[in-house]
Amino acid sequence: MPGDIGTDPGPVPLKILIAGGFGAGKSTLVRSVSEIASLHTEEPVTIASVGVDDLRAVPDKTMTTVALDFGRIGVGDSLVLYLFGTPGQDRFWFMWDELVRGAVGGVVLVDVRRIAESFAAVDFFESRDVPFVVAMNAFPGTERFTPGDVHHALRLRADVPVMPMDARARSSCLSTIIRLVEHALDRSNVVRFPRSARR
Repeated sequence: MPGDIGTDPGPVPLKILIAGGFGAGKSTLVRSVSEIASLHTEEPVTIASVGVDDLRAVPDKTMTTVALDFGRIGVGDSLVLYLFGTPGQDRFWFMWDELVRGAVGGVVLVDVRRIAESFAAVDFFESRDVPFVVAMNAFPGTERFTPGDVHHALRLRADVPVMPMDARARSSCLSTIIRLVEHALDRSNVVRFPRSARR
């Protein structure tokens, strides 16, 4: 009956992984889109990273994620999305297996100037049969590449969506995340994405 305690299951929680290479913009995406103060496990980039992390493409990078980023987004009254950003450096990849547990899907954030750094994230999701989308982050000089170019370069399956995105812009990040949820739920048929949230 309406008003009975315990009859409203509340919003459906969905876990989403934000992955990609070193310096691709994962922390920026989580920070831009989260409704709560996002959690970041960032540490300063120090001399110890010389010869370990390739800073040539991101010379202004001063902080790096060493465990995870975490944020939360509510979508209407029906969904709550929990975002987990992965660390990008090879030596922290062991964290990815823990973070992906229970995830409905992932966003592979790509800096198309360094597209080879995206293959590991693509392989990670493909090998675990986890649905994902590819987001081309808006770095200077990347405008000449199309989603089709990136789809071909990464040798993606035909059904994997690729879209341009600006990790600094909340609306752009939200569009990417909503596209991921739609893609994941189209594949799973477990939960129906509410029409009211498809905006």
